[in-house]
Amino acid sequence: MTQQVPSTEPELSGVRNFRDVGGLPTVDGRRVAYGRLFRSGHLAHATEDDARFLASLGLSTIFDFRNAADRELEGLDVPLDGVRNVSIPLTDPAHGAEFWTMVREGSLDELRGLLAGGRAAGRMLASYRMIVRTRTQDHGRVLRALADGSVPALMHCAAGKDRAGLSIAVTLLALGVERDAIEADYLKSNAAHRRYKVHRSSSSPDAMSPEVMELLSPLFDARAEYLAAAFDEMEKNWGSVERYLADGLGVTPELRESLRAKLLD
Repeated sequence: MTQQVPSTEPELSGVRNFRDVGGLPTVDGRRVAYGRLFRSGHLAHATEDDARFLASLGLSTIFDFRNAADRELEGLDVPLDGVRNVSIPLTDPAHGAEFWTMVREGSLDELRGLLAGGRAAGRMLASYRMIVRTRTQDHGRVLRALADGSVPALMHCAAGKDRAGLSIAVTLLALGVERDAIEADYLKSNAAHRRYKVHRSSSSPDAMSPEVMELLSPLFDARAEYLAAAFDEMEKNWGSVERYLADGLGVTPELRESLRAKLLD
């Protein structure tokens, strides 16, 4: 069973889903060091106090996994002095643009047709599998950057749940973190104060009705089956998670040891 570890989590006003990944246990008895790897939602709405806190972390690098459409919708990250912002879009801006417009603006009937009957969860499962299968070069790039010293680092996407969640999970796998600890950290994104704030532009009475929110819920949940689908895709295409790391991402024993030296206690 994964041991609970202490952590301090600030209340950030304009940044959702922020946390330090430190304390997670590896299979060989070590732990992810505190203050080395962070995750969050986007930083576009960070307040001055939020920015001061983030600057105090001594970050070297921020990895932004949003695409151009995300940045147009939410805005650019608040700049932090001396911190390198690396944009690595993990989804194509054209992919799903019409879908997400419908999520924000569609009527109840349109959302029923789009999301009901397990279609919303099915879309999420397919997305996780697709990112694992097609974004090996990007994930390998992130791991090499971390191994080369781009730490402390913060990884984020829009909600800090899916693209950032997968990238954190891949990093933790490379570090040898216990699988149940990776899942437990991933599921923390479901906490009420961390969840992405859903914005619906429709002024109709049912714009934010219980039925609408239930239809949308699979899109904004962190579900164990989503992460399990990602792991299954690694095993399906590469034979094992270890072969995914080695053959898919180019993680050599030397790179892994460098990662462990940078990120583990």
